[in-house]
This record gives sequence, C-alpha cells and structure tokens, in this order.
Amino acid sequence: MPVDALDTRILRLLLEQPRTSVREYARILGVARGTVQARLDRLERDGVITGTGPTLSPAALGHPVLAFVHIEVTQGHLDDVGDALAAVPEIVEAFSITGGGDLLTRVVARDNAHLEDVIQKLISLPGVVRTRSEVALRERVPQRLLPLVESIGRPSRT
Repeated sequence: MPVDALDTRILRLLLEQPRTSVREYARILGVARGTVQARLDRLERDGVITGTGPTLSPAALGHPVLAFVHIEVTQGHLDDVGDALAAVPEIVEAFSITGGGDLLTRVVARDNAHLEDVIQKLISLPGVVRTRSEVALRERVPQRLLPLVESIGRPSRT
C-alpha cells in the first residue's frame, strides 16, 4: 500500500518528535489513537519504518574521523568479504556498488593512524584486491529523510 497524506504526517511527527507517544501523535493529528497505531504497524510491516532506536554520533563516541573506503574484491568473493566486513566494528555501513570498486564502506576512526590500521585490516581480508579511501572533511548535509517524506506527501508536478 502506498504512503498517503496521513502516513506522511505521521512520519513527519516520528522524525521531528521521536519520543512522543502514539496517544500524543493522535491528538496532534486529530485522529483516533487506534488509527495512528494501525498506520505505524503497517508502515513497519511494509518496511517504511525500519528502526526506532536512537541515532548515535560516532564522533561523540570517540571516533571523529569519517572515511569512505571503496573495496575491490576478487571475482566470486563478494559475499565472503561482505561477511568479513560485518566483523569490523569501525565499519558502520557497507554497500555493494557499481562503478569503481565492488563495495563502498563508511568507516569511522579515532584518528588518522587508527583509520590506517582499519584500512590495513581491510586490505588483509581474503578476497580484497585493493582499497581506495576518501576522508570526509566536514558534514554538509546530515543524514535526513524529512525532505523526502515531505516530497512524497505533495502532489507531483509534471
């Protein structure tokens, strides 16, 4: 079932006020609590809402260095390398990609020396051919979904 205007309003509230109760969301939206709960349940079941935990800051956890590491993998070893990446705590995300490389990882580190150690660990994984790293200097647009949610709730222009 597609996301409709009420779903969009609920998602906006979840993003703006994540600690608010379902009862309060219902009051704000002017709909029954059961309606909001049923919508939330469906949005979770449909995979629109994928988590409810807090968003943590790697920098505040002592890992202020952020790098994007492209990993080239020996043909036929993508799954093995992907599984091995899951065992490296400094890798906070990893994606199979097209273009230059096979995997793109988001890596956090305490400092540049620690980042080098993590990269050396990646290079030593069986199936890894080479890596290429790019260090982030400053976050320009933090991870966000509210603009996307709002755009879905608007009629499209053609």
